[in-house]
Amino acid sequence: MTTDSETTREIVKRFHNAFEKHRPEDLDDLIGEGCVLENTAPAPDGARYVGREACLDFWKGIASSANLVFEAEEIWASEDRGIIRWRLRWADSPADRVRGVNIMRVRDGKIVEGRGYVKG
Repeated sequence: MTTDSETTREIVKRFHNAFEKHRPEDLDDLIGEGCVLENTAPAPDGARYVGREACLDFWKGIASSANLVFEAEEIWASEDRGIIRWRLRWADSPADRVRGVNIMRVRDGKIVEGRGYVKG
């Protein structure tokens, strides 16, 4: 793994941990200016957020939701791209969960792009 890949993986891992540990404040140092986010919903294309503050506000809202349980299945990186395969559960029923993936881009040590997809 190259140094760029290692840096990207560490940043993406820290990003995911903010959701898993419900620590939205951990996102402050991870999101870059000019960030673009494409969310998983609404179908079919998801909402689009542009700019650091818009992305940060959206992600912080999710990270602070105590009833959402994120678990990483895999975190992978190559150069400036990172992938998080995850599971999300919001209640105890087997129907109250979904699997998905985030495809991230990191530049200068900050996340500048995030695209979320879910299995439907």
